[in-house]
Amino acid sequence: MGRRLFSCFGRGSSRNSHSTPETATVDQASEEQRQRNGAVLVELFSSQGCATSPEAELLLSRLGRGDFELDVPVIVLAFHVDYWDYMGWKDPFGSSQSTVRQKAYVEALRLDTLFTPQVVVQGRSHCVGNDQDAILSSIMSAPRFPAPMFRATFQRPAPNSLQVSLTGALRTKVDSNGCNVMVALYEDGLVTDCPKGENKGRVLSNDFVVRRLEKLCGVKDISAKKTVSGTVSFPLWENFSSSKCGIAVFVQSNSHQIFGSQKFDLPNNV
Repeated sequence: MGRRLFSCFGRGSSRNSHSTPETATVDQASEEQRQRNGAVLVELFSSQGCATSPEAELLLSRLGRGDFELDVPVIVLAFHVDYWDYMGWKDPFGSSQSTVRQKAYVEALRLDTLFTPQVVVQGRSHCVGNDQDAILSSIMSAPRFPAPMFRATFQRPAPNSLQVSLTGALRTKVDSNGCNVMVALYEDGLVTDCPKGENKGRVLSNDFVVRRLEKLCGVKDISAKKTVSGTVSFPLWENFSSSKCGIAVFVQSNSHQIFGSQKFDLPNNV
């Protein structure tokens, strides 16, 4: 059999309806995110079709909740890939968009293969997603950048759509190479009974699952204080609940490195 292009790794050594549109605004007031050195973005690439991903999901849920009491604030996002769907269980949160994102990291980090679970820290380093020591070490040694200072306005123009408008300063100078400002809509508290596949018979819990990732805008040659604005729209799913969801905004270079991130909980009236 020829060499596979992806692997599933174990521990390594290393709908709410709305009759009228509603609007809510959030002004980020967290002192933690106002400090000079902002959060570290931690991305997990995972799949319900991978036998070793549930352990990584639990670890990243704990990390996102603050269980490790790190001196470094973190923002956690879980991207579910779709290349394990052929193994008997189709991940309900898996997407080709997540797979494409992971492939971009494979190229940027000069890796040989796709694998799950994989953690990428600040777009600069990676490790096996269930290796706690390696993840914490990568976070503590990651470069940190000022958190963007966006003000967010949320609106439901239709029952099945969420519109997010952002305005504020990136607080990081962007040169002629340019950066993209990305917005992720994620969901917590997902529980799935898995009757087939590698995790047959297990109840799988997932947090910080990216349901959609959109580009707010591209920027180049701007100062750290210049105001940036844009709007993104997200299609919503059945049984969407704002109390379980959040928004993460991050600045990413064309070489896929992260230069600042910020997050918002969704207001309950959205």
